Amino acid sequence: MLAKLKAFDASRYSIFIILVAVCVAASMLNPNFIGTDNVLNVLRQVAVITILAYGAMVLIIGKMIDLSAGAVMAFAGVVSIMVYKSSGSLLLALIAGILVGVACNMVSAFLVATLKTPAFIVTLGMMMVARGAVLQLTAGQNVLELDRFVIFGQGTLGWLPIPTLFLIVVTAVVWYLMTQTRFGRSVYAVGGNEEAARAAGIAVDRAKYKAFALNGVLVGLAGVIFMSRVNAGLPNAGVGYELQAITAPIIGGTSFSGGVGTTFGTLAGALIVGVLSNIMNLTGVGSYIQQIVMGLIIVVAVAYDVFSKRGKKTTVILTPPDSTEHTQNPTSTQKTPIPPAASRATRP
Repeated sequence: MLAKLKAFDASRYSIFIILVAVCVAASMLNPNFIGTDNVLNVLRQVAVITILAYGAMVLIIGKMIDLSAGAVMAFAGVVSIMVYKSSGSLLLALIAGILVGVACNMVSAFLVATLKTPAFIVTLGMMMVARGAVLQLTAGQNVLELDRFVIFGQGTLGWLPIPTLFLIVVTAVVWYLMTQTRFGRSVYAVGGNEEAARAAGIAVDRAKYKAFALNGVLVGLAGVIFMSRVNAGLPNAGVGYELQAITAPIIGGTSFSGGVGTTFGTLAGALIVGVLSNIMNLTGVGSYIQQIVMGLIIVVAVAYDVFSKRGKKTTVILTPPDSTEHTQNPTSTQKTPIPPAASRATRP
């Protein structure tokens, strides 16, 4: 028993402890917080941001970033609505929104992976392009009368909101891709040390393209859910959402240095932000104060990440931290990439 207690690493679960503490504090501040309706409302509200956050997490783990997520989300959501209004097909509308997200991210991937342009600059430009494109497409006017399209964001399956159902499915898929596939191992390796990953035989550019493609799928899906939830195609929607999407994985332990991050940590980070926002609404905190609080959270999370990594040496591996097979000597100063074949050989 004592050995098990010694083996317990509290730092691995600190974000979940914080989430529980925040929920307890919120329930003490306002008893309505723990009501079933409010809990479901929080889950419905965080669905879009969390789906965006998973895409941001994948890119940050690969030592990249996406500043265009909010604008591309708006572009994808409006196109999806237009496809639905012209075809009457919910499936075609969903596919169209996802394809727009993937197309925009493939342009960014080409500039980043092939032309070696910094992701910060590329996605900043894409943000302006996507926003201009959706405003041109709609002449700056909202698209109304969505009819059955609202099912994506407002429908329920029994007692479970459909946005929450999407969130559960996306969480499972992203976790599987990042922990159980060669793609996930490659992204971790590229973010940890790109040159070492290349020397180990990893197709670095291909991994970057796939990371942007996954981000595109998630951004497009988030756009469809968001527009459905607000019951309108809003060309000016999603302003600042890219920053909220980056906040969740950083709070959840994803490092801006690359190579570190977990799916469930990102989920916990998004839930912490959602719970804080919800309890501030319930207690009557003004929207301006809420922006200040969220800004401070971002600064503190990034500062902690930088401080905790200062002076530390990392070991480049191909097994992601979500995996139970992940082992690493924290005192090691040697960067030793494990070839893909060797990594696979350790798996049952």
